[in-house]
Amino acid sequence: MDGRSLDQEVLEVLRGRATRRKNPSNMVRLFISSAFTDMISERRVLLEKAFPEVRSFCSSLGLVFEAVDLCWGLRDHRRGDHLEVEVSLKEMETCRRISLGPAFIALLGSRYGEQGLPRLIPERQFEVLKTQLTPDDLQLLGQWFLKDTNAVPPAYVLQPITCQFSFHGDRRVEPDGSSSSWRSTEARLLDALRRAASEARVRGHLTLQHTHHFYQSGLECEVTAGLQDGADPTALLFIRNTPRRRTREGPQHLARFRDVAAASLLDAEAQRLLSDLKTRLLSTCHPLLHLHTVELNKGAVDPMRKEHAAYLEKLCEQLVSHMKSRISRVLGEEEEGGEGRSRRRRWGQLQEDQGGGFSGLLEEVSGHSAQRGALSQELCGREALLGRLCVALWESSTTPHPPLVLHGDPGMGKTALLCRLAQEMLCVLGPRAIVALRLLSTSRGRRPQIHHLLHSLSLQVCMALRLPLPDPPAPHKHVELVRFFHNLLATVSQRAESLVIILDGVDLLSAPDFHWLPATFPPNVHLVLSTTTDSPMLEDLQGRLEAPESFMVVGRLSLEEGEEVMDSLLRSSGRALTEEQRDVVLRSFEKTGSPLHLRLILSEAKRWSSYTARASLRLGNDLQDMMSLTFLSLEERHGKQLVSASLGYIALSRCGMLESELCDILSLDDDVISEVYRYSLPANPALVRLPPLLWSCLRLDLDHLLVENWTSGVMLLGFRYPQVCEAVHGRYLGDQRRNRILSEYFLGLWSHKLKPLSLPTLSLLLADRKVPPQPLWFAPGFANMRKLQELPYQLLQAGLWEELRQEVIGNADWLYCKSRLCGLDSVIEDLRLCGEQMNCTESALLHDTLLLIKPTVDLLGGHMDTPLFYTELLARLFSLATVFPSLIGRLVRQCEEWLLTCPEPVLVPKCTFLTAPGGALKHTFTGVQTGSVLCVDVCEDIMVTGSEDGSILAWSLSSCRLLHIMLIHTGAVLSIKLIDSGTHCVSLAVDGSLRRWSLLSGKQVYCVQSVLDANSAPASLHLSQQTNRIFVSTKTQVRSWVLGTAEPLLDMSTRGSEVLGVLGDAVVTLTVAGGVQISPQDHQTLETGLEGSPGGQGSPWGQGSPDVLRSLMLPRQGHVLLLTQDGLLHQVSRSGRRTVTPFPMMPSSLFMATEDERMLLAGCEKSLLVFSMQTDWTVQKVLELHHEAQVLSACVSTHTTLLASGSEDQLIRIWCVTSGALQQRLCGMEAPVSWLSFALSDRCLVSSSRATERVVLWSLEADPRTRPRELPPAGCTLLGLSKDCNHLYYVHKDLKKQLVCWDNLTGSVSDTLAVSAEVCCLELAHSKRLLFCGLKTGTILIYPLDLPQETLCIPPPENLPQVHKMALDPQERRMAVAYEGSVSLFEVTVWDGFPSVEGPVQSFSLSLLHSTVSSMALLADRRLLYGTCCGELTVYNFNTSSLTPLESQAGRVTCVLAGNWGGHALVASGDSLLRLWSLNPLLLDHTVEYKTQAEGSVLCAAFSENDQFVFTGTLDRTVKVWDVATGRLLYVQFVYSPIVTMVTYRNGFVALCHQGGVIREMFRCPEQVGPEHNPLRKIQAQCHLTSRERTHTPIRPPYNPMTSTLPS
Repeated sequence: MDGRSLDQEVLEVLRGRATRRKNPSNMVRLFISSAFTDMISERRVLLEKAFPEVRSFCSSLGLVFEAVDLCWGLRDHRRGDHLEVEVSLKEMETCRRISLGPAFIALLGSRYGEQGLPRLIPERQFEVLKTQLTPDDLQLLGQWFLKDTNAVPPAYVLQPITCQFSFHGDRRVEPDGSSSSWRSTEARLLDALRRAASEARVRGHLTLQHTHHFYQSGLECEVTAGLQDGADPTALLFIRNTPRRRTREGPQHLARFRDVAAASLLDAEAQRLLSDLKTRLLSTCHPLLHLHTVELNKGAVDPMRKEHAAYLEKLCEQLVSHMKSRISRVLGEEEEGGEGRSRRRRWGQLQEDQGGGFSGLLEEVSGHSAQRGALSQELCGREALLGRLCVALWESSTTPHPPLVLHGDPGMGKTALLCRLAQEMLCVLGPRAIVALRLLSTSRGRRPQIHHLLHSLSLQVCMALRLPLPDPPAPHKHVELVRFFHNLLATVSQRAESLVIILDGVDLLSAPDFHWLPATFPPNVHLVLSTTTDSPMLEDLQGRLEAPESFMVVGRLSLEEGEEVMDSLLRSSGRALTEEQRDVVLRSFEKTGSPLHLRLILSEAKRWSSYTARASLRLGNDLQDMMSLTFLSLEERHGKQLVSASLGYIALSRCGMLESELCDILSLDDDVISEVYRYSLPANPALVRLPPLLWSCLRLDLDHLLVENWTSGVMLLGFRYPQVCEAVHGRYLGDQRRNRILSEYFLGLWSHKLKPLSLPTLSLLLADRKVPPQPLWFAPGFANMRKLQELPYQLLQAGLWEELRQEVIGNADWLYCKSRLCGLDSVIEDLRLCGEQMNCTESALLHDTLLLIKPTVDLLGGHMDTPLFYTELLARLFSLATVFPSLIGRLVRQCEEWLLTCPEPVLVPKCTFLTAPGGALKHTFTGVQTGSVLCVDVCEDIMVTGSEDGSILAWSLSSCRLLHIMLIHTGAVLSIKLIDSGTHCVSLAVDGSLRRWSLLSGKQVYCVQSVLDANSAPASLHLSQQTNRIFVSTKTQVRSWVLGTAEPLLDMSTRGSEVLGVLGDAVVTLTVAGGVQISPQDHQTLETGLEGSPGGQGSPWGQGSPDVLRSLMLPRQGHVLLLTQDGLLHQVSRSGRRTVTPFPMMPSSLFMATEDERMLLAGCEKSLLVFSMQTDWTVQKVLELHHEAQVLSACVSTHTTLLASGSEDQLIRIWCVTSGALQQRLCGMEAPVSWLSFALSDRCLVSSSRATERVVLWSLEADPRTRPRELPPAGCTLLGLSKDCNHLYYVHKDLKKQLVCWDNLTGSVSDTLAVSAEVCCLELAHSKRLLFCGLKTGTILIYPLDLPQETLCIPPPENLPQVHKMALDPQERRMAVAYEGSVSLFEVTVWDGFPSVEGPVQSFSLSLLHSTVSSMALLADRRLLYGTCCGELTVYNFNTSSLTPLESQAGRVTCVLAGNWGGHALVASGDSLLRLWSLNPLLLDHTVEYKTQAEGSVLCAAFSENDQFVFTGTLDRTVKVWDVATGRLLYVQFVYSPIVTMVTYRNGFVALCHQGGVIREMFRCPEQVGPEHNPLRKIQAQCHLTSRERTHTPIRPPYNPMTSTLPS
């Protein structure tokens, strides 16, 4: 999706203008309304049967179901504060606001419900009623109804029952007559009010509606508000009628299902009102009505009776059917909606995120906009500061400017201020302005990741302006993303668009996260940040920006501003305060001046009435005191355990809590349940839960502390202010008990089980807590998101490490599910936390495994299919399963079991062939996308890299984090040096600039332009920190500057002499006459000649001096080392002293000294010479280290104990300096190693290559148990691999006269066989255990593998032609040999374990018109199928001596392979064309054309044992599996390196890749593969199949091209 297809509403959201766009909800929240005792059986059966089924149905659709039944679980639902109806109506409003579908059901039976007193009576209405009351009634009402002038408008408030009956509701000390006294008092009050209201209505002072208010029950209020006279089609109404009353039922039964008055008589008035209500509902809500007629048994519905059980079953069926149909209808209507309608993102649904993350972006932007709308309304008293901000942004719109930073103490209202600023800037900057707001301070869960934040901002701006979208976020593309972001800001400025980016709470980020922050922003583009004053982030920003005007303090509110805030908040809530109360509030606020303190004060003050006693006005002196007072007040009203548990569980949650979850968890908390049922038994001892009414009342009082956070359509409760969360942790959370309860809940430990409970009235009670199960998958494609988010964290915090290992770390299904739903980063973060707290080697290995997998996941757009995920895990962990069986071994078994039952074709790894964790490879630094790394420097913990695209990156080696990105150079960086202990660096680039950078701020300190002349020779950068100078030299010019200030010092042209380097502050040149000239800036120039014998001094000037091939400056010793063409090493000092010594070998690639200048390293082709440099000017060779390829780089550790060398074969070798022993080989660079350096106190090694953008950090302290085996050399093409994969025979590309036997079990060379001539080809007879070696001279050597020294020889033909190819038939009885110009057939036999070869028994000459044979296959019936370098394909029959040309390939034939049973053959060519031939008769069955961005020519192939499948290894680093019968592509696997040889092994293959790694895999394919199977769904490729029509078999359907739009 792009910006062109967006509707206007979405564009308004992206521009930041729409604050109330409703995101689709994924919640179904149902309120159940019924009389308290009348429908107990119905509510119970709904809870036990209907609601679990609805919950399961919703979960299978990615929805969250919550049921709210405030009557459940209580023996008496009436509270002493008379808030029952208000709480119910508030819950109904919440249900209607957030529910996707049905939000209300009513159960109406034979009771009208409690007809209680109204809690509030408006002043004018009460004054009318007073005129109709008798003096006694007036006195009674005056005791219970007090006028509250703090209410706006004023109202009379019904006092709590405890104000007159102090022991009411307290079952510990309540006298027997307390409740009855209240009931009689209530009846008198209600009778008085009704009489007065009726009289006032007769006189016309009150309406019928006002009068009815004193008669109606709470049930009628709920039903009227919920059904809305039938206006809500999703509501549901159940009416249960009773046919007649049994005469034998007494008053005790009558009261349960009928309304009774005094003396247990039937309440006729209530029955009349109930009848009127039912009549009205029958007429207005008929479509919603389900009518039942049930004869009660002893005043109740008895589930044990057959007719009652049928009724309850029918009730459940109707409810479930209604809920399913309504929910399905809503979802169906959304699926059929138009294109402009936002598509619902289901909760926990596995889906491909189309449109570049558009739906997630829209939800994120809408969420921040909604918070902005709510928080901006709360701002008051900051008008002056807000005006300053607006003016600063407006005045800087026309010029480049730095960002603005707001800082202040916590609780000062920075977030609300920025929200109002965003709203104001939309008005100030005009209708086309874009405001991108991110409230990081309100986020829960993991710390925001900077690359996701930058991508989100870039995506929002691009879509709002209809610009090209950025690539999906990935850490290895971070530099590219930063560059895209900077270019985007420039584009917005050039288009004269206005953009304001606001980031609140950046103290959640760390200092390295701000490497993307530019020091100045272009016109029309603004950035505003906020942080706390005591945050390290503020200090870092001050160092980066260095502009005092960019920082503004959000300070304390003045008393006048506080009074203004108080009036605004009271006015918005419909409350007021008396003058005395105002004075108390302002005096308390004045001590802190904190807006948050004032809000907490007012939250408590809004509960004050005008008649509240002065002694009861308790307030805290500061924020902490006020929060403690708030918690204490909540505990007094709701109970300490309930308050502490509710707040504690929200604080402990990682991402917030669902209300239904919180009620379930509170029901599992025995302390809470014991407090609730301390003095009474539960209504149903077999089913014990927290009564929902208790939580609803507490939730109402917590409204000012909690906030609703919406994520993927699900509402999670969190704390509105971080300070509240901190206070909860300090007050209530001191142990792991509640973490354990959370862990048990998300484990589903008590679902459908009885949990023991000890109550004061009972010793032990086993009861069902009725908590839902917690499976990982609710349905195929729908996962348990809440379990994924919370369980690892809670198990870790609870110390339940064994459960963590079993359920999370050691569960492959969990790892895949969470990586797919929450992102692989979230799993890596979980494992990082586990590694820190558990000190578990296996979890650390798994953490490293996922880090290795992450680049592949990023390459696939963040989503990896299940088979690929399990394959990656298995191919990296297989070898560690035996070493770590408890966790790694379990994961390996799970992956194998899943792959072996996979419903799709899949390759199952049987060895470790991808990079395994725990090895020396610690981290790979990436980021440059358009060029290679050209230069690197390391100092302590800091590493800087300069790249071909001009970028400079600074990294921390210990944390492997990117610190700074510097993108000012416009050309390749030639050299970079760290100075001042790694706090600064200097860089020289092709653009001719020399720059100094501060690595503390990431800013440029100075820039010297035109340092290099145009088209100048390669330049070098030299530093002399002792003299505080910096030099840049070419072959003919030297310039120098003061290192600290860039003041120019020297600009010298050598006038024909060649500059060799800089020695301290002296320039060293080679004169035209061959002399060496040392020119200090403050002393006389010294010149000396180079002629002379070893040990001589030579003359100062001479003719015929030898050419200088290598030079090396030793500034510490003040020497210059010169290697001349005659093999002599000259040492010249600044004083003129010179010595000459012979040098044993001429360096070809490396000539350097160690940092302490005590050792000299010289790379001489495949040898590294190590010399000791003595104080007496002697140079002594101490080591000669042999390599298998040219040495390119080397370094020595700080303590001179280790030496590392890098070579052209992509290997790094670690040597012992004292003994010269090879200690370790490091492979994985995938490019020639051009630079090395020890780091982090010699515990690590850093390597780079000028051929790649990667810099690799190696650990030299890896666990020996996890160290991988040595691999054979990379790049060998002449290979023979045994079927058991244990032995490999190869010829090194540089040593072609040597045959090497490699033991894969030990990772070492087992034997080396010398041959007389260059080896051209190898062929291995697996059954007869023979190795055939074809030489360039035409000779063929035969090695018995059991007796390799007993070599046989097949002599060459007379003209000594080169052996090009050899091929054995499937039974290994014959061998065909392709020479230069002919092909011969030999018979191969074995007698007593010793081979015998006869022949050639037949030969034929090749046509002169044909090119060289490139590949061939010998069939069992003596037919030879061969292809040539020009694409000709021919069959020669040795039986008939006939030649049959076949259809030629378009390119070089790279692979010809015959099946094991002689029925089929495969022919492939370099043009990615593959053909499958039927050999009996010889017909072309299938032609496959496979096209991809990379070259896809087949390098090797192998048929399965039964010839049903064929495996191919291709140059694009993939293994492909083809169905031989249909030619269909079944599976594609990326193996990171091209496979160069492949052998059939059981029902799979063994292979060797170009890097030397061994691959062993088994192929599993179901009997039927459906037409919907697409192996290219994740690969950007096309596969086109053409098959011949068969006359005797049905024609198979054509195989359509399969094209994927996802990146490969």
